[in-house]
Amino acid sequence: MFASMKDLKVGKYVLIDDVPCRVVDIESSAPGKHGAAKMRVTAIGIFDGNKKTLLKPSDADAEVPVIARKVGQVMNVSGNTAQVMDSESFEMFDLQIPEDITGVEAGKEVDYMQAMGRKVMTRARV
Repeated sequence: MFASMKDLKVGKYVLIDDVPCRVVDIESSAPGKHGAAKMRVTAIGIFDGNKKTLLKPSDADAEVPVIARKVGQVMNVSGNTAQVMDSESFEMFDLQIPEDITGVEAGKEVDYMQAMGRKVMTRARV
């Protein structure tokens, strides 16, 4: 899916180097005598947490990932990995538990995001 660079906002998602990222900062330069305004988008990867930058003209298109937010039930916890069952499809899979999320226990529900065939836990429901 594509969106114009002008349509990007802080908090939205964009693909940079085939990595889905959340936009944290947008800077734009004024149009020059012979060219369009440039936009510098700074974003953080949702799976790896790495900072990435995208520099394009303001009238160019940016690729936007399709991100699904879902809920799952924790079936088992082993170390920093949780076995989760999706609440809609009943699919079972393993998710890494991020360091900043606490309270992940068997029987509790967690929120996770799915994009481009990968999943990441976003929060534990209390």
